[in-house]
Amino acid sequence: MSQRAYQSTSAPSTADVPIPWSHRQGGVVKLVITVLAALASTFVGTIAQRMGASANIPYGLALAWLLVGMSAWCARSRMGGVGLAIHLIVSSMFAYFLANFSPLGDVLVPLFATGDLPFFSKYASLFWLFGMVAVQVVVMILPSRCFEITPRDDSRTRA
Repeated sequence: MSQRAYQSTSAPSTADVPIPWSHRQGGVVKLVITVLAALASTFVGTIAQRMGASANIPYGLALAWLLVGMSAWCARSRMGGVGLAIHLIVSSMFAYFLANFSPLGDVLVPLFATGDLPFFSKYASLFWLFGMVAVQVVVMILPSRCFEITPRDDSRTRA
């Protein structure tokens, strides 16, 4: 018997659609995913942004911006401009909370450091706080075609 005899002729279920899981969920679940992604990317980025600052090679800052940018891209592709706005608000509020009100704020995000320190040791935290907003604004002004996720054609792999 050929393989075609075993293929179902019914409509594909949502599990068969080749788009990301988070894009197939309802509005509330998408919102929760967006908020959790904003919190996680901001927390990891806040820790990572200090890497290399003491040697004036801020590779951690670049990685942190990349992480927040990817999370913002996912938020916009998942929920559109509203998702990106939610991501921007949540991530900014959490980053500023970590900088100002958390018990380790002056360790994680040292603002206005004094003394004889390398440039990025003094200012990497300021670049992080303002740069993460700038990265998300850049994601906001990109054309919408950059965020379309189209189902891929699996006809080549099902033969």
